[in-house]
Order: sequence, then C-alpha cells, then structure tokens
Amino acid sequence: MTGKRLDKEIELDASVDEVWKAISTGEGMATWFVPHRITPPADSSDAPAAEADFGSGNVAQGRVLAWDPPNMVRYGGDAGNPTEALEFFVESKEGGGTVLRLVQSGVLGEDWEMEYHSKGWDLFFHNLDSYLRYFAPAPAVNALAMAFTTVDGPTVWDRYHHALGTSPDLTVGSPVDLTPEGVEPIRGHVDVHRPGQLLGIRTEDGLYRFGGEGADAWGMANSFHYRYGVDLDGPEWTQRWQDWLATLFPASEAPPMQET
Repeated sequence: MTGKRLDKEIELDASVDEVWKAISTGEGMATWFVPHRITPPADSSDAPAAEADFGSGNVAQGRVLAWDPPNMVRYGGDAGNPTEALEFFVESKEGGGTVLRLVQSGVLGEDWEMEYHSKGWDLFFHNLDSYLRYFAPAPAVNALAMAFTTVDGPTVWDRYHHALGTSPDLTVGSPVDLTPEGVEPIRGHVDVHRPGQLLGIRTEDGLYRFGGEGADAWGMANSFHYRYGVDLDGPEWTQRWQDWLATLFPASEAPPMQET
C-alpha cells in the first residue's frame, strides 16, 4: 500500500539559503513548524535522524532519507511507519525570492485526514512566510500545548472566545488586546482565521495559534505559539500555556483512552 500524496507550494520573499535553513535545521523548523532535532548525513555515523516535538509528550521519530543542500531534503518515518515521507524542494525564483515545494506521500488514511494535513500545511506555510517577512533572522521560543475533549465544536470555541475575551465575529486584520489568565497579554491583530477551527494572531514579537475541533471531528484543542528574539524560559512558558488549556478542557472531559 503506497498511501496518499499531498503537494503544496509557496513563493517566499527570501533567499534560497534562508529557506533552506528553515526546512533543514532544528532551529529553522522551530521558527514556523515545531521544534526538531535534525542530524544531517555528514554529521552522523549512524542513520541520519529527524525528531519532531509536537508538544505534550507527542514526539515523532524519523530519518533523513535524502540530503541535497540547498535544493532538497527528504524526511521519512521510522521503522514503524516506513512508507511515509516528507520532501522539501527549494528553488530560486526568477526576479527574486524563492519557491518552496512540499510533497507529503505514503500517508495511510481517509480523504478527510488528508484534508486535515492540507489545512495544517497551509497554516505552517503562512507561519513561514510571516517569520521571513517580519521576524527573521531571530530565533524562536516555542510553546506547544494540547488537550483532548469530548465536547462539541461550538463548545470548544465558546470556551476559547470566553477565555481570550474575543468575539466570534473577528476577521483577518482585526486588532486584538487579549488578557488570558495566567499567561502573557496578547496585543496584535488577527492574521489567520478559520471560524470553528483556527484563530491566529501576530504580535510585535511573535505568532499565536489556537486550534480546536469538537468530538465530531478530532476532539482536540491545541495551541502553537512562537516568540522571536526574546529571553524566555521555553519549558516554563509552555507549562503555563498547557495549564491554561487544561482549565478550558479538563482531563475529566477527555476520551477514556486519552486520560492520564
């Protein structure tokens, strides 16, 4: 079984070297996707490794399958998922800028799962474009938090809007001044919004992403936040956001298999 294939492309106002760093190094991946530990073939006597940390103890182990700086890198699953691969192709654009193409292949799942992957990459590519436009070359500090829930989708977002002090009627470009309890204030504007699925805010030093769907879909709420060029204790910051998310979606409401 070969699985399904997903193809994405984005034009970036950045050099080939900047884009290559963003998709081939742990530090680069953290600026727009999730923290990684990547061991290039030249630096490893064993199988080149790629480890992705999605937060809340969710770590994906993988391998570097192909390495052609600064043109292409291919990541693959570990022995438990040998068919899945993630390829990035980097090409200079005539007239300036760079084209980044992503090919995700070998995904074993239903069509709706591929749609979920597709929307996820749309967000992460938006993150990359935002980072390169507004924050590069500053390093990132990440806070990735996750909670599972059995409530429905409208309830997920009612809780988000109440805790953040936002309106469901927000649109891209709307200014926000949020004071979520127990974490830092968020002052900026909405830069991405999919009602009932995703709210993204860009501030002067970072990107905040709140996602969630009810039990009729993934039954999960998560937050992927990025701060750039700041002196911040990453684990402590992450814990504060994990605690905040847990107050909205307590473990008592999680599906039985997800309880800890």
